[in-house]
This record gives sequence, structure tokens and C-alpha cells, in this order.
Amino acid sequence: MRLARIKICAVLIASAVLCLFLWAARTAPVFEGGLSYELYTGTSSAEIVSTNCPALAKLFRADIRGESVRYAGDRLHDLMERFSPEICFTEEAAGVTNYYCYTPSLGHGIALRGHTVNLHIAVGEGYTAAGTPLIFGGY
Repeated sequence: MRLARIKICAVLIASAVLCLFLWAARTAPVFEGGLSYELYTGTSSAEIVSTNCPALAKLFRADIRGESVRYAGDRLHDLMERFSPEICFTEEAAGVTNYYCYTPSLGHGIALRGHTVNLHIAVGEGYTAAGTPLIFGGY
């Protein structure tokens, strides 16, 4: 009887630890560092939440649909190395090159020009912006 109670307690503790781990993994920011970090709660740039602590903001919000970060300098190589994405297509405008990519590590994406895109990287004029599934707002 006592051994059965110990086993039940062990299973409950292990389950609680697993739940905490999964909860923490869900709230981890996709990108590291950066000059600024934004979370998207909807489908327009009017629904952007700027934050200095994305993990904390994601912890208390269930409506996050995307996120982005801005870096100083050209960080394209670092982001490509980290996410190993397939580049679906690129476009250039006003000195900024946009890379629309798909990577299995970020899960679902959106349909854009006949491709599934879940990583958007913009490089130009001394900075890099990255977002998932896209960069909303200005970059």
C-alpha cells in the first residue's frame, strides 16, 4: 500500500514537471537578443505589443500569433545558420532585401505567393529584422 502511494506521488510530480517544462517552452521567445522585440496579437500592425521581456509577455498572453526582432548590422548568415530555412522567394525595395522562408523548426506558416512562409528576414541599411510568420509593421 505504501509503495503504491509512493509510485502515485512520483507520477504526479513527474507530470507536474513535464507540464511546467512544456509551458516554459511555449513562452520562450523565438529570437534571441536584438534592439527591439515585438509580439503580434492579430493580423494587422495595429495589434503589435513592443516588449523588452518577450518571455514574460508571452507567459501572460495566450493571443500571440507572431513575433519579430530587430538587430544592428547584417545578421542574415546567423539567422540562416540557426533556422536552416528554405528560401521560398526574395524581393528588394528601397535598399532592403526581404527573404521569405520556410523552416520546419517554426511549425505552421501562412500562404504567400503559393508558398508556406513562416520566417521573414529583412536586411538593409545597417540592420536586420526577422519575424515569424512575417514582420508586421515597419522594418
